[in-house]
Amino acid sequence: MSMKRIFLASSISKTAKPIASEIKKEYGKDKNRLLFITTASEPKEGELKWQIADRKELGDAGFVISDFTITGKTENAIRLAVENTDIIHFNGGNVFYLLSQLQMTKSIEVFKTAVEEGKIYIGSSAGSIIASPDIWSARNLDNLEVSDQLKDYRGLSLVDFLIFPHWGSEHFKERYLDQKLEMAYPGDNKIILLRDNQYVSVKDDDYRITGI
Repeated sequence: MSMKRIFLASSISKTAKPIASEIKKEYGKDKNRLLFITTASEPKEGELKWQIADRKELGDAGFVISDFTITGKTENAIRLAVENTDIIHFNGGNVFYLLSQLQMTKSIEVFKTAVEEGKIYIGSSAGSIIASPDIWSARNLDNLEVSDQLKDYRGLSLVDFLIFPHWGSEHFKERYLDQKLEMAYPGDNKIILLRDNQYVSVKDDDYRITGI
């Protein structure tokens, strides 16, 4: 039976040391093909500097990158792309838009099954949030207007907790302290506040937070 290996970060590139290289050290050097899924960034305007930086760092670490979006793809096309890679990477952007595309393409189970069967999963920002069982507590971090067709807020359920990325970042300070924590406080959700220089390493049902 394959071990589930998941790495959830706030950022791939905003770290003092190359986080991509640190992640690679944890699982070995024999798996290098990485599917770089850009879907979450599609509603964003302007130059996506963080995505360019993340892609560069992953490439510098030795990953062989294939850019991919699930938007407009069939379930079979997505399954084929996943089958032909070693590592699934969901990059940052709008997590609610990302979920809407996962629902429209009926590909949630494709990704869940792939990770359960041994594909490595690396998430960054929205890509880390979507790994949770439910993303509703992440509202106020992203614009919900781009995803008014959502059926529900269930994520990929790869882990049993929710990541709040970019904790401590000045860019997200107002969104967190103004309303976000007040809305997230009630309920039984397990939440990890993750700084840009940290990532969560998951082995099956065990996980730890690593600082860079």
